[in-house]
Amino acid sequence: MFVRRLNPQTMTMLASSARAFSAAAVAQAKITLDGPGKLNVPNNPTLVYVEGDGTGADIWASASRVIDASVEKAYGGERKIEWMEVLAGEKAFNETGEWLPQETIDAFREYLVGIKGPLTTPVGGGIRSLNVALRQILDLYTCLRPVVHFAGVPTPIKKPEDVDFVIFRENTEDIYAGIEFQSGSDEVKELLGWLQDKGVADKVRFPDTAAMGVKPVSREGTERLVKSAIQYALDNSRKSVTLVHKGNIMKFTEGGFKDWGYALAKSEYRNEIVTERESWILGNLDSNPDMSVEDNARAIEPGYNLMTSTQQEALRNEVAGVIEAIGATHGNAQWKNKVIVKDAIADIALQQILTRSKEFDVIATLNLNGDYLSDSAAALVGGIGIAPGANVNYTTGHFIAEATHGTAPKYAGLDKVNPGSVVLSGEMMLRYLGWNEAADLIIKGMNGAISTGQVTYDFHRLTEGATLLKCSEFGSAIIKHMD
Repeated sequence: MFVRRLNPQTMTMLASSARAFSAAAVAQAKITLDGPGKLNVPNNPTLVYVEGDGTGADIWASASRVIDASVEKAYGGERKIEWMEVLAGEKAFNETGEWLPQETIDAFREYLVGIKGPLTTPVGGGIRSLNVALRQILDLYTCLRPVVHFAGVPTPIKKPEDVDFVIFRENTEDIYAGIEFQSGSDEVKELLGWLQDKGVADKVRFPDTAAMGVKPVSREGTERLVKSAIQYALDNSRKSVTLVHKGNIMKFTEGGFKDWGYALAKSEYRNEIVTERESWILGNLDSNPDMSVEDNARAIEPGYNLMTSTQQEALRNEVAGVIEAIGATHGNAQWKNKVIVKDAIADIALQQILTRSKEFDVIATLNLNGDYLSDSAAALVGGIGIAPGANVNYTTGHFIAEATHGTAPKYAGLDKVNPGSVVLSGEMMLRYLGWNEAADLIIKGMNGAISTGQVTYDFHRLTEGATLLKCSEFGSAIIKHMD
């Protein structure tokens, strides 16, 4: 029997043509945008997916069954996802010679919503991270990371039930902009010369060997992130938004993030929010309506007597200004029904998510802080193997749910790893589409499987009396517990 073996270039061309034909066949099922952030979702939307590298194939096979089953059970066949595969990572490189083909970027751009498994980051020059590349190219300015504990999941803290918050991490600025220069390079020498002209070169401790980077933080980037966080809090009946920053040290970048965040909150959501400091002023008046402005100032600032007269006057003006501006709309305990906007220094926040988890509801923060916070918080609820995530542009409607963990190549093909991160990222995706009934079934199924001790190896080894399941079997257990 004669078998014709196609060369890689021909196979790539045919695969591309097949995907193009598939896209054309379901073109009428596209999600469209009716206005900024307003999705029009058909009953059979085309959603883009990247299987992922390493354990990605195992995880996707299990997770996609769970997602499809939740839609079928919730809507009885009236709604159905049309999946369209695109390539990225090692699979893309092996088939096309590119780590992130333009076709993949175009598909995510055109179809708006998708999901991807873990991706291999190419070694060497060029793209540092495929995940960061997609965020930058599509301007996915929010990395959304919900953190909540499922009963039965092993955890290092005493009260995991207190953990229930959502992190909005700015995704396109900060040091992740990738502006840095190698030690000894001409660029570093030019920067040192410029710093010398500004009279601050002496702050570089070892100039001959220092590498240098640039940390851009903008008002526009801050405002769109904080706006998304506050709107989420309002839409989901959350009580507070905490701006996490290191503004005590980086006063113009991280300090700017804090100041711009507060300004946006007060200018665009004045009737819906109260700042924490405003709540102290109004709360004092609620307790004592006859309290003077100066006594109120003393109450909110214990170091009042140590202030200069100019500082005291500024504080009194602040108190009087709050009472005049929002006393009628927020006073008499009305502020208690508003979303409280507050801030926390990053190092304190990293400690308090462990010790005072209940104080956090929605967190808005910069890129690097968000990276630390989201992975640290994931450890409270079972690790990144079960932590969901998504990258979002709420204006253009683009949404890419993603695995938050790595590829774990040593487990590839063993049907062993926990698919929870992609399953729950799929749940976020369904909720973004407005398919809350299907999303609720995934949460119900996940709760049911874990609470009855039906878990994969990562939880099994830490849970007494649990039943060890394969990756595919865990997906089946989730589906079973949806009923």
